[in-house]
Amino acid sequence: MDTKIEHIDPIKPLPKRGFIRFARIFRSKYLLAGIGFFVWMLFFDKNDFFQQYERIQYVRELSKNEQHQVKQIAETKKELDFLITNAQTIEKYARERYMMKKDNEDLFILPSSQKPD
Repeated sequence: MDTKIEHIDPIKPLPKRGFIRFARIFRSKYLLAGIGFFVWMLFFDKNDFFQQYERIQYVRELSKNEQHQVKQIAETKKELDFLITNAQTIEKYARERYMMKKDNEDLFILPSSQKPD
């Protein structure tokens, strides 16, 4: 009589299926620690994701404001250069900006002609 006994190799693991494989992945302490760290940094830390996003938006706003200020400084320097070098520019500037006039002049201010929307 020939009876065959099936031999199971102890080194070769049995194939895992579906949920068992999925559950085994989440038993890894490194994966659980990584997920815990990610959740902590995303929601609970004082420098969480939402704070970082708000700070990035604030930095962008400050950068735009800085560019605007740099343009204004350049325009003001150009105006100052004109005022320093030319006497007629000083008189024109005083008349337009500060409504100054000579003693024997009358000043009439007319409203700007803008059409209402």
